[in-house]
Amino acid sequence: MKRIISTDDAPAAVGAYSQGTTDDSLVFTAGQIPLTPGGELLDDEPIDVQTEQSLDNVTAVLEEAGASMSDVLKMTVLLADIDDFEAMNEVYAGYFDDEPPARSAFEVARLPKGVGIEIEAIASLE
Repeated sequence: MKRIISTDDAPAAVGAYSQGTTDDSLVFTAGQIPLTPGGELLDDEPIDVQTEQSLDNVTAVLEEAGASMSDVLKMTVLLADIDDFEAMNEVYAGYFDDEPPARSAFEVARLPKGVGIEIEAIASLE
């Protein structure tokens, strides 16, 4: 059975979606952009700052579901500019131990609110 994940420690959903969902086996986060839980958009910050905020948001949603970054099976990273990959990857690596999840990273034409990055995760609760 699907259960909705919602936390005040990540930005509120601003459309017809949930911060995350789970079937108590897997957790799926919505794409998280560099928006603070208080509503401050970090779109003018460098990509390392944007990456950190996006990953902090993913972490908060996972924790609300009872998971952590060590439970992540797959992450998808969307970048407005693939030239930001190295800077993103440096911050990203700090969120995982020696067994990081599978990951895809893509350059996309546009992201919500003009940000430089959006990140989503799939994690296991088992």
